[in-house]
Amino acid sequence: MVSFSAYGFALGGASDAGLSYTGASRGELSLRRGGAAPRGLAAEQHRGMFVTRTTAELASALLTRGDLERSGERGPTIARAVREGRLRRVRQGRYVPTDLWEMLSPEQRHLLEVVAAELDKQDGDLVASHASSAVLWGLPLYRHAPTRVHGIARIDHRASSTATVLRHTDELPDEDITVRDGIRCTTLSRTAFDLARTLPIEAAVAAVDAAMRIAAVRGQTLDPLRAERWRAELGARVVAAKGTRGLRQAKDVIAFMDGRAQLPGESVSRLHLRRLGFAPPRLQVPMIGPDGTTVWIDFGLDDIPAWGEFDGTSKYLDPALRRGHTVEEALLEEKRREDYLRARTARPFLRWGSAHIGTTEAFARQLRSLGVTLPTASARSRRPTFV
Repeated sequence: MVSFSAYGFALGGASDAGLSYTGASRGELSLRRGGAAPRGLAAEQHRGMFVTRTTAELASALLTRGDLERSGERGPTIARAVREGRLRRVRQGRYVPTDLWEMLSPEQRHLLEVVAAELDKQDGDLVASHASSAVLWGLPLYRHAPTRVHGIARIDHRASSTATVLRHTDELPDEDITVRDGIRCTTLSRTAFDLARTLPIEAAVAAVDAAMRIAAVRGQTLDPLRAERWRAELGARVVAAKGTRGLRQAKDVIAFMDGRAQLPGESVSRLHLRRLGFAPPRLQVPMIGPDGTTVWIDFGLDDIPAWGEFDGTSKYLDPALRRGHTVEEALLEEKRREDYLRARTARPFLRWGSAHIGTTEAFARQLRSLGVTLPTASARSRRPTFV
């Protein structure tokens, strides 16, 4: 048993299913067994879901080699903990407990890598960009896990990339630089543009939708004037960046983006619907539910006609979204609303989840299994689509 008592956690033995992290600062970081859902480190774990509230609180889990040595541990002990999978090396000389790492989403893992790189940064001219700026802005990286921290150096800077940091040499004017959580990064607009042209298409659509949501959605409502100004701003970047890699994709993604998508899975679903030749769906359609309150339906598929719902797990597993209800109660309430709206509108509900949107073909199979007749080849040919 290797115990780092100064930080209140032990790296020895097998991982317990009931272990949780507590404490909002490194000095209070600890593991405890059993009990209620973990709180502290600004996080909650619920059946594998880990929610982080701030960059600083998540970063408080980072331990340096010096931290571990001051707790009484030495190099061989630390190296053995890494080899045995009980401690995760985030960057040379910076670690987190593996149990914590495994609870994090890909975006949260990369955020830790960005913070670790910032703490060790010797190149003061480097600005976090691309996927690394995305995680600082809270944008999703749908099924995309960066292998290095991304940054843009000034054009005249000659520092080369390393095994952990990818230095881009794109032009970066001062107006494209801001600060998020104490870390210099590209602005939301510049970040969205870079992601639109460099990420795989599904990830690009999800990220740029989320950026528009930040820029133009207030509550559940998309402000059309803000949305068009945002689209025009990104479109102007495409024009100004003539000759830059990925502009064709960026132009398509910017034209297609819609900030009403609440989850990456909704963005990717909309992309598949477009590829299959469906008419553009209405998004977040407001309806009056059985208790007189407004409910929002993900997709109004008017050419079928039907309602579409992407079933992300968060609305069932996240206590904040369940508003005090158990998972079972949340499912029953969802069914009651669906039965009411189906009877009221004479439209069926079509449901799908993450397992059905990995490819357009998989999504098509799910729709067929629900009794949907897909658009004909001639209908698809009349609608613009992404390759």
